[in-house]
Amino acid sequence: MSKPVIQVSDLTKLYQMGNQEVRALDGVNFEVQENEYIAIMGPSGSGKSTLMNLIGCLDTPTSGTYILNNQDVSELEDADLAEVRNREIGFVFQTFNLLPRTDCLSNVELPLIYSGMKTSDRRRRATETLKRVGLGDRIDHRPNELSGGQRQRVAIARALVNNPSILLADEPTGNLDTKTGQEIMMLFEELYRAGNTILVVTHEQEIADHARRIIWLRDGQIESDTKVESPVLEDAEIELTHVAG
Repeated sequence: MSKPVIQVSDLTKLYQMGNQEVRALDGVNFEVQENEYIAIMGPSGSGKSTLMNLIGCLDTPTSGTYILNNQDVSELEDADLAEVRNREIGFVFQTFNLLPRTDCLSNVELPLIYSGMKTSDRRRRATETLKRVGLGDRIDHRPNELSGGQRQRVAIARALVNNPSILLADEPTGNLDTKTGQEIMMLFEELYRAGNTILVVTHEQEIADHARRIIWLRDGQIESDTKVESPVLEDAEIELTHVAG
C-alpha cells in the first residue's frame, strides 16, 4: 500500500492588503499518495497559486500543518525550506526558467550543485536524465538553440534530476502551441507510469484531463476532489524517443 507523500491539514493562508485581510486559503485538507497524478484547478483568485507555493515550500501557511514525507514543513525557516525544496520537489514552470547562457547539461546540473554532488557524478546523472526526456542529442545546446517544447523538456529534466518526491508543474504548457503542449503531456504520462508523483496546477480542462485526480478550488476551499476514470492517455502507446520537439 502506498504511503502519503503529502498530508495537508486545515491549511490557511491570510494576506493583509491595506486594511483588508484576504483569506487566500481557508482550511484546506487533503493527502497525496506516492505515484498519484493530480491536477489542481480553480478560477482566478481561488487559491491554487497560493496552494502551489505552500506545497512547493516557497511560502509557509498562516495556520494548519503541511507534512511532506513525514516532515512537518509548516514552520520551517527559509534556509531549511530551501533545503527541503531542493531535495524533495522538482519544479516545472510555464516560462521554463532556464539559464540562457549555459547549455542543457549545465541547466540540468544546477540542483545537483546545490546538493553538493561531485562534478563527474552530477554530469553523468544530468546526461542520463536528459536522455530520459528524449534530449540526449541536445546536451550541449543552449536554450536559444531549442524549440519551446525542447526547452520545457530541459526544465523537466532539471526538475527530475534530484529524484524528488513530487514533480510540481505550474501551467506547464502555457507557453506552447497545442501540438507541443500535447507532447509535453505525453511526457508527463510516461513519468507518471514510471512511478513519479505529479501535481499540475492549471486552468485548462484539457490539461487537467490527463491527470487521475482533479482537486477543484474555489474561494480558498476545496469544492471537489474527484478521481478520473478514463484519462486522455490511459491507453496511449508512448515512446519518448519519438516525441518531436
